Amino acid sequence: MYWGDIMKEVNIKPPFIKLGQFLKLVDMIDSGGEEKIFLATHEVKVNGELENRRGRKLYENDEVSVLNQQFKITCK
Repeated sequence: MYWGDIMKEVNIKPPFIKLGQFLKLVDMIDSGGEEKIFLATHEVKVNGELENRRGRKLYENDEVSVLNQQFKITCK
């Protein structure tokens, strides 16, 4: 699954990161209070499926698409 020219790798500490934490990590939002509003107003896909749960757990090799950017979760 690949939507654009560049897929950015985001390294996390195993075993997972929650979607809301991920959005902060990649500078899509500034605070946890923005998670719910951001997910309600922007299309976020996890592994090609629309996702709006801020508590959704992301694991290694999951792919996230948001605001025309693509990310792959890694654990190095």
